[in-house]
Amino acid sequence: MRTTERVQANLARSGKNGNNARIMTDKNRKKPLIGFVGQGFVGKNYADDMERRGYTTIRYALEEPYRGNKEKLKEAEIVFVCVPTPTNPKGFDSSIVEAGVGLVGKGKIAVIKSTLLPGTTECVQKKYSDRIVLCSPEFLSVATAAWDAAHPFSNIIGMPVDTLKHRAAAKKVHAVLPRVPFAVTTKSVEAEIIKYAHNGSGYMQVILFNIMYDLAQKMGAKWDVIQKAIEADPMISNRYAKPLHKSGRGAGGFCFIKDFAALRALYEKHLPHDAEGSAALRAIERKNIALLLQTNKDIELLQGVYGHAIVGHRARKSKARR
Repeated sequence: MRTTERVQANLARSGKNGNNARIMTDKNRKKPLIGFVGQGFVGKNYADDMERRGYTTIRYALEEPYRGNKEKLKEAEIVFVCVPTPTNPKGFDSSIVEAGVGLVGKGKIAVIKSTLLPGTTECVQKKYSDRIVLCSPEFLSVATAAWDAAHPFSNIIGMPVDTLKHRAAAKKVHAVLPRVPFAVTTKSVEAEIIKYAHNGSGYMQVILFNIMYDLAQKMGAKWDVIQKAIEADPMISNRYAKPLHKSGRGAGGFCFIKDFAALRALYEKHLPHDAEGSAALRAIERKNIALLLQTNKDIELLQGVYGHAIVGHRARKSKARR
């Protein structure tokens, strides 16, 4: 091996190349350069998995040591956008995603991993017509993110428009993702709804089993007996079947609270005449807020979505019922 090749190989193994992008060796030279916008638990673990599988990555984030890679990011053929999509009292906010896609080079492929309100990818593609925009929902849990990134149960690629360019881009993205039991290319709105169905299902399970727990307590039944039977039942997805979920009761965490609020608002917007459907979603949402407040769980996240007044409002309602 010549001296230059030896130096490049050593740098590629160590990752110390001055700009946080690993130098390609002859072995991985034909693989596309992969970029990442955002290095939270989603972006970091996907980037780590890409590097483990031999891809060269360029990571950009506002934090060090990635801030210097902003211009370098434009060289990446495929860029995964992994940034927050908050829901606040004003509603769903896609501005951070839009800014992230704006960093992708013209003619390149932007793949949004962030949770998107259905219809968002179409809007982002219209805004950035000089690059290809796709969405690909992620299904990572904070506690198991590294494993989840390396062992996905599905790869879903959503296209905002069905063109030959978008289909070719989706094929390229599928090629760089880990092998999975289920892979599909869909409309972007379908991919976005799939993610909301995933999170909404978990949210509702948490609420259902909290209701069953309260019923069991009231009727003198032992919950541990019921819990064992639930866990043995192959017809019940029991990932969220425990009333005490993480730090307290109710569906909390970075995703559940904001995504269900956004989902309920979207449903009311598009199906305004379904009073029963809207009432059901609102009742479930109110029940979850009550559980979170009763156990002092994720209060800051709750206030971020509904506003600081939610704590005092619920406290006044609880006092009035006594």
